[in-house]
Amino acid sequence: MQIAADDDKCIGAGQCVLTAPHVFDQRDDGVVVVLDEFPAEPDRVAARAAAAGCPVAAITVTAG
Repeated sequence: MQIAADDDKCIGAGQCVLTAPHVFDQRDDGVVVVLDEFPAEPDRVAARAAAAGCPVAAITVTAG
């Protein structure tokens, strides 16, 4: 699994950080930062939930 985030789409809602704090963080301006592009198994479910819960679909999860 690989995680990517689109800085241009992100509105800084922070749902990703609340859902998967080991995978995501936010810059000072609120834009998402991917902390772990290839999360380990325990964080994969949370990363998928964060992607699904992003209000602007700024997070992409791909198999791999």
